[in-house]
Amino acid sequence: MIAFVSGRVAAAGPDGAVIDVHGVGLAVRCTPATLAGLRVGEEATVPTSLVVREDSLTLFGFADDDERTVFELLQTASGVGPRLALAMLAVHTPDALRRAVASEDVAALTKVPGIGKKGAQRIVLELKDRLGAPVGDGAAGVRAPARAEPWREQVQMGLINLGWSAKDADAAVDAVAADLDGAETPPVATLLKSALKKLSKH
Repeated sequence: MIAFVSGRVAAAGPDGAVIDVHGVGLAVRCTPATLAGLRVGEEATVPTSLVVREDSLTLFGFADDDERTVFELLQTASGVGPRLALAMLAVHTPDALRRAVASEDVAALTKVPGIGKKGAQRIVLELKDRLGAPVGDGAAGVRAPARAEPWREQVQMGLINLGWSAKDADAAVDAVAADLDGAETPPVATLLKSALKKLSKH
């Protein structure tokens, strides 16, 4: 088990980062919120979870230990693998997931791409006694609440980490926001990919 990696951020992309640990570049898959906190060229310590498969070893990175713990607990539900668990954390904070499961909020869980109503009901049933109570202050925990649209900052920082200028990043974020036009905000990873497509057309 690799509990964390610590080193210089060598690269960052829409789905993850490369951390240079004493000359070895470790690819770490991360949520957009985690990526927003990483700066290429700067030192970082990222809590991690290693997922071992017959044909692969995949390292997943998180903003903090709590996010990693929830990621691992989510996978104890049948039908939830590491990719879906990461998608759940891209849409909801750990506490928001705890609240959704505790209150049987199926609608909140189905906001995650890949989770339908039956899947959400199964997750509630299997995780209700495992996730525990929310540890925060009870504030809204969806990653993209309407208040001040924090996805804008996350997408902008993601683009800057990828080497785009702040001016280009701002323009791409504005273009993506215009496309949304009041529609429900998709996960930050989707928004980041949309912004990259717009920049690639320039």
